[in-house]
Amino acid sequence: MKEAAESFLGHTVKSAVVTVSAYFNDSQRQAMKDAGSISGLNILRIINESTTAAIAYGLDKKGTKTGERNVLIFHLGGGTFDVSLLTIEEGVFEVKATAGDTHLGGEDFDNRLVNHFVVEFKRKHKKDVSGNARALRRLRTACERVKRTLSSTAQMTIEIDYLHEGVDFYATISRARFEEMKMDLFRKCMDPVEKVLRDAKLDKSCVHEVVLVGGSTRIPKIQQLLQDFFNGNELCKSINPDEAVAYGAAVQAAILTGEGSDKV
Repeated sequence: MKEAAESFLGHTVKSAVVTVSAYFNDSQRQAMKDAGSISGLNILRIINESTTAAIAYGLDKKGTKTGERNVLIFHLGGGTFDVSLLTIEEGVFEVKATAGDTHLGGEDFDNRLVNHFVVEFKRKHKKDVSGNARALRRLRTACERVKRTLSSTAQMTIEIDYLHEGVDFYATISRARFEEMKMDLFRKCMDPVEKVLRDAKLDKSCVHEVVLVGGSTRIPKIQQLLQDFFNGNELCKSINPDEAVAYGAAVQAAILTGEGSDKV
């Protein structure tokens, strides 16, 4: 990670703010700090990902001006999913509740698509592609592209030459069909939202902001379910969800060091 940061920034990195899941206990946080020290980094702070996402949107400053604010961080990544409920007052963050599913994420949506197209290929060509590892890798790559594209278009065609035993594969899928085959997974994403509210003994009407983090939050149906649940309130999604945590960590690093940079 140190090398990746140095390559991107074009200069040596000596200090860093490291983000971790809100689930991490003290020993796990210390292990992250130790790993940073071993790599030659001065760890300025270990901070929750949910907190840095809120910082990215400047919600710590809103809390100073308007009193206590309740913020829900909805973090849906490639392989894991977690929801955190924070209270922010006068720039101080308190994690009220966390919940999630360490086995739910974008990969599960990809798997559904892959299985769908394996069945489609067998139906069309009477050939079973499920035992062809290389073909499945190519199909999975195409399915990831389908998932991303259907976030902004209503329909997409998948085309893979020589997928299996010399047979080309062509198929079209609509966003509506994509949503239909994954609706149980999408609805499952709402369970931790309800759980953190129960655990924090907070009504959903008391949540001031909902922040989206992680590439899978781009999926329109997930955004719709969240917006409907919170009575049509706008979601915080203007920052690239893949970068929100890093953005907030960079802001925190600038505050701690008293330095700003156009690159950070």
